[in-house]
Amino acid sequence: MSKEKLPKILAIVGPTATGKSDLAVFLAKKFNGEIVSADSRQVYKGMDLGSGKISKKEMQGIKHYLLDVASPKTASYNVTKFKAAAEKAISQILKAGKLPIICGGTGFWVDALCKNQTFSKVPPNKALRLKLSKQSAEELFSMLAKQDPKRAQNIDPKNKRRLIRALEIIKESKGPAYSNLQNPAKYKTLYIGLDMQHEKLMQKISKRLDLRLKKGMIKEVQRLHKQGVSWKTLENFGLEYRFVAEFLQKKISKQQMKELLLIAVKKYTKRQRTWFKRNREIFWFDPNKKSNLLKAASKTKNFLKEAA
Repeated sequence: MSKEKLPKILAIVGPTATGKSDLAVFLAKKFNGEIVSADSRQVYKGMDLGSGKISKKEMQGIKHYLLDVASPKTASYNVTKFKAAAEKAISQILKAGKLPIICGGTGFWVDALCKNQTFSKVPPNKALRLKLSKQSAEELFSMLAKQDPKRAQNIDPKNKRRLIRALEIIKESKGPAYSNLQNPAKYKTLYIGLDMQHEKLMQKISKRLDLRLKKGMIKEVQRLHKQGVSWKTLENFGLEYRFVAEFLQKKISKQQMKELLLIAVKKYTKRQRTWFKRNREIFWFDPNKKSNLLKAASKTKNFLKEAA
């Protein structure tokens, strides 16, 4: 099938806190769309404030897919599961005559879906996992960066579970953890990226953190732990969940929690930017300028008008 004949989808990407969900809802209302979340933490039930999950009110009646579809107790939802579920959701949306809108900051997942990438189906190696688990996160990340620099660009360097899995795939498949096989494209994708001046974004992230804390983010993490999510698993989710979990275990103070979290988010946004900037197909807009959002809508309109 030629690229021109492929079904059309929209992908809204960019660093955290740039307003991707708001734009997705705006464009979904304007172009009769439904939204597929591409966020590696928002798939988990009960992980709302910490992951920045959109609320029912903010959805404004627009249907969202791949939110609250997995249990955080197992933390086993990976890119392969996401791709299969997202393709099923896109099929349903297209069948209903609507526009599929992929929205999220997990670049690894977005590329897997939109570029139709495949991944090594490597079974778990318990002996290797046990051996690697004795290494620190820093040592594991250093190993990954040497063996597969591309995968290292979009992985949480503090998440031992994901680092071990990436290294396991490299060893067992004798190839990269990040597979970029040139499979035939399934969709014709318009990529819209949101980003802003770094200091403005960090100010926004800081204010958003204060608001989430007021809304009960610490209680959310407490509730998840009481429901059976281990401290180790919570820490492995990274960012908000990692530092709130450490605070609740009295490993750090509340002030340290906030300071360390902001430092970690700063590094995370840098990794997101590095990942997305490699995709030259993305049209970038600053969400602080209303005219830019209208330009994004105009770009979408022209894309949908193009010969299918």
